[in-house]
Amino acid sequence: MEHIKMKDIPANDRPYEKCLRLGPEGLSEAELLAVIIRTGSRNSSSLKLAQKVLELSYPGDGILGLCRLSLEELKKLEGIGTVKGIQLLCIGELSKRISRRSAVARSGVFDSPESVAEYYMEEVRHLQQEHLYAMLLNTKQTLIRDLLISKGTVNASLASPREIFIEALRHQAVSIILVHNHPSGDSTPSRDDTLLTRRVREAGNLIGIQLLDHVVIGDNNFCSFKKEGML
Repeated sequence: MEHIKMKDIPANDRPYEKCLRLGPEGLSEAELLAVIIRTGSRNSSSLKLAQKVLELSYPGDGILGLCRLSLEELKKLEGIGTVKGIQLLCIGELSKRISRRSAVARSGVFDSPESVAEYYMEEVRHLQQEHLYAMLLNTKQTLIRDLLISKGTVNASLASPREIFIEALRHQAVSIILVHNHPSGDSTPSRDDTLLTRRVREAGNLIGIQLLDHVVIGDNNFCSFKKEGML
């Protein structure tokens, strides 16, 4: 197939010119990425290269898949070197942070499992390992900070309540919420999830820091220990 160069595309349909005419909201996901990529390779225009980047994502994920690509995966594409790969990774990271900031701005308070799930969903739902987080909250249940406690299988032996509560005390938190993902996509709690929840709750009761909930994130679904009456 004959290679279509950017100069062969009508001026009004090129990403830069289209952005000037319609604004960024008028561009497709591939066109937005093409503006960032700027130049293509000998065999692909920047627009075609952007489409190839999107095709690396999970089916149906589109631009959200950029958050889960590695530099090594991106560099497999002709025309993506280290510099462009890092630029794309930074765009993915920015999108995750914007999503989380937006969730905080909308609710401000993490007083429901829905608000917790919204805050973490796009960041963790396609991770290939389990990640356990602790949300440290003040008296109004607003977030002081969240901590990545462990990577790998979440169980009572690997995740120590001691390190969770050392950080909670250091930041003067009055309550915490545990959050972790299930790479299988099914948010049904496991036996280890239940044991960990019990250990953290009991340790918190001893030092006066309440475990408010443990939210398990699946693929666009979640389970709340509190909501299910398990806490």
